[in-house]
Amino acid sequence: MALIKSISGVRGTIGGKPEANLTPLDVVEMTAAYGSLILQNKASAGAKIVIGRDARISGEMVSSLCIQTLRSMGLDVMDTGLSTTPTVEMAVVRTQADGGIIVTASHNPKEWNALKFLNKDGEFISALDGAEIIEIAKNKSFHFAPVNSLGRFEYLEGTIEAHINDILRLPLVRPETIREARYKIVVDCINSTGAISIVPLLEKLGCTVVVLNHEMTGDFAHNPEPLPAHLTALCEKVTASNADLGIAVDPDVDRLSFICPDGTLLGEENTLVAIAKYVLQHTPGATVSNLSSTRGLRDVTQGYGQNYYSAAVGEVNVVSKMKEVNAVIGGEGNGGVIYPALHYGRDALVGVALMLSYMALENLDLNQIKAELPEYHISKNKIVLEPHWDIRKTINELIAQYKDEEVNTEDGLKIDFADGWVQLRQSNTEPIIRVYSEAKTMARADSIAQGIIKEFKQKVNGNSTDLPG
Repeated sequence: MALIKSISGVRGTIGGKPEANLTPLDVVEMTAAYGSLILQNKASAGAKIVIGRDARISGEMVSSLCIQTLRSMGLDVMDTGLSTTPTVEMAVVRTQADGGIIVTASHNPKEWNALKFLNKDGEFISALDGAEIIEIAKNKSFHFAPVNSLGRFEYLEGTIEAHINDILRLPLVRPETIREARYKIVVDCINSTGAISIVPLLEKLGCTVVVLNHEMTGDFAHNPEPLPAHLTALCEKVTASNADLGIAVDPDVDRLSFICPDGTLLGEENTLVAIAKYVLQHTPGATVSNLSSTRGLRDVTQGYGQNYYSAAVGEVNVVSKMKEVNAVIGGEGNGGVIYPALHYGRDALVGVALMLSYMALENLDLNQIKAELPEYHISKNKIVLEPHWDIRKTINELIAQYKDEEVNTEDGLKIDFADGWVQLRQSNTEPIIRVYSEAKTMARADSIAQGIIKEFKQKVNGNSTDLPG
């Protein structure tokens, strides 16, 4: 069905033919290319890699292929087993490993799996390193170790517990205050490792936990992306249980969505905005989100007299900008919270702990927190591309047309208006341009999007490369 090699790793659907799907040959090839890069950058012998996986059906198989491939190259492997993306990231740093591999396709359906590659800092590899891995795999320029130099293997135990304990020690996380609030919380674990991470965190915080889809089978009870259409059962359970809130995570527990006590959604875009508001109250500093995220973070940040910065889409880009401006919090509008006081990675667990601390300290429920946030609505659309269109020329014409507005070309084309914004961003994996727009009302957001789509099509049809018949 699909195989996508990118600067951050490889992902695809299980089964089928090599180079067209994610098969054992593709897993071994990309793992060997990654291992080669690690060995190139290692000044001395004894390189070691941390590996972990979510609970999807193919996870054990893919993880085993990765482990044995790394060992065959002379790399030592520490296996966390079932884990979360942020837990593996932190384990790389804790063990002083040379890198890590997370076996997860994140929010993709069960047919998919992926390898996400980490550097020695427990962060996603750079674009430069990603491109080199692809080149190594293409040329098959890897070398395997002789029998006396094979890598060692060990199970790495207690990584989730260590992750949770690090969160509980953060100054802005208030365990005792949360315990006094005695929250009742419904959690949708989507048949993956939220069951062994989010649930124990909440129990340590003294919460009563109602768990949905806790069996870690990887046979997801619904589409695993935590979007409104997929969370109806969770919303209903929150109200039926008279719970204080609901929590939804994706299979690798780096995205976070909250449900208010009345069964409505806080909104994935608002996850970061609400938590940032709490952090900024106690820790003044800059914030960062990607160019496709809500303007709400900018508004809240500037409301506290601090500076907001944007970055290109992609966690590695957000982290790079956060480091550059010494941001106190950042992330992405898909529910990805990056809190550098813990580590530079999207982390649903720390997001939960910070949100509950905010609620408990201020004696607020999620409905009250939502009411105090800037109200924005995002409209998501797309343009299906034709092969004869001159996209670059058309985008340049739009840039010229909107030169009097705030224009950003760092990641596609984003145009900021006084009352909203629109972004056109060409997909790397599909023949489409994603068109995101935001405004104070959905009607205005839709209007901005449809207006730019109409202008794009008018211009691009005039820029067709078709020869006259």
